[in-house]
Amino acid sequence: MTKNDNTIKVWRKVISVLLFYLVTFLPLSAQPKLWTLRECCDYAVAHNISIKQQDNRCRQQELQLSTAKNSRLPDLSASIGENFSFGRGLTAENTYTNTNTSSTSFSLGTSVPLFTGFQIPNNIKLNQLNLEAATQDLEKAKNDIRTQVAQAYVQILYDMEIRDVAQRQIAIDSQQVHRLQMMLNNGKASPAELSQQQATLAQSRLTATQADNQLQLDILALTQLLELPSPEGFSIVRPDLSSASSLWESEAISPELIYQEALTTRPEVAAEQLRLQGTENSIKIAKSALYPSLSFSAGLGTNYYKTSGFAADAFGKQLKNNFSQYLGLNLNIPIFNRFSTRNNIRSARIDQETQQLQLDNVRKSLYKEIQQVYYNAIAAKQKWESSQQAMLAAQDAFTLMQAKYENGKANLTEFNEAKNAYLKSESDLVQAQYEYLYQSRLLDFYRGRTLDF
Repeated sequence: MTKNDNTIKVWRKVISVLLFYLVTFLPLSAQPKLWTLRECCDYAVAHNISIKQQDNRCRQQELQLSTAKNSRLPDLSASIGENFSFGRGLTAENTYTNTNTSSTSFSLGTSVPLFTGFQIPNNIKLNQLNLEAATQDLEKAKNDIRTQVAQAYVQILYDMEIRDVAQRQIAIDSQQVHRLQMMLNNGKASPAELSQQQATLAQSRLTATQADNQLQLDILALTQLLELPSPEGFSIVRPDLSSASSLWESEAISPELIYQEALTTRPEVAAEQLRLQGTENSIKIAKSALYPSLSFSAGLGTNYYKTSGFAADAFGKQLKNNFSQYLGLNLNIPIFNRFSTRNNIRSARIDQETQQLQLDNVRKSLYKEIQQVYYNAIAAKQKWESSQQAMLAAQDAFTLMQAKYENGKANLTEFNEAKNAYLKSESDLVQAQYEYLYQSRLLDFYRGRTLDF
């Protein structure tokens, strides 16, 4: 064997290994990622712009709370002043003369609030409650996007099932077109029958195309909720509902019981309750203006002064000689401020009544939502059970009609009517199935459980 032959064998082995890699591993890596509902919800929560905006509001509220806590601390300020005076002025000898004077001053001061009528602690408590309410608002925003994602997810599942039904319809019609073509070739069918079935097949293909288009549009809607740049390559996991019989088992629970559970778990209720608690602190803050306020202050200062025509000590010597310190207590007693405090207190109490009404409104809206979802779930379950029976009956009718048609005991129109009734019953079953899936999971979500299939 020559050297060239050995080289050719080596290259053949290399090419074989490369081809094996390309055929075996590349298709696997090119497969699109299948998204579960939980993954979709988590991704949407992490990337949704509205949620990021609400998160920024929480961060702003944290800063406001920090500012309120820091109001207890002493402040510290320093100042430096330089002044010049020109022109005629009164002298120490009680005469007027043209003089130029200059002065330089330095000061450092601090003040500490000792008592503010309980304004500071109430303001801190109010900001704490506002931060907790903003956090609950953030959770509500996350729940809203999860609900929207779940609805879009179920819509895609429904579209996929409808597309499968349309494909089965094409398969049946294609089989019949092929059968009629064979019968026409043998003189057992007319061209009119073949043309009619070909038209039916074309209509089935149009239905399948429309189902594909609707699926793509709903995929686009979900990817936009997820803030994905493109729907290309996006696909979801189809849950196996046929084996999960427990999926359709509903608990003997009423809307009232679900509502009582939701009151303890729903963030929108917690947010309004926290704001209602905050109104109590707002009233106390308004009342703090009725109390005297006491503050402590302290400072250091010195200055340098020079008048033209008169001798003056050196700059450093004056700063040393003029150095002074002070301590002070300031008590401010409110007596009359044109009824401003009284009106602020009344306004805070009106805000409290308004917030109570807001809480009542949120509770009523929540109960209405739960009622709507509950009875939608009941109706969807009944529709799903009825659709099962209707589909089985339509399937049996189609099987019998197909046998009669193939034996020449039924015409093409009767066959297509039975087929269309069977496929429609399949579509109705799928719609009821996923509607009940969504509504039942939504009920669990109101009870504080994870929204998942």
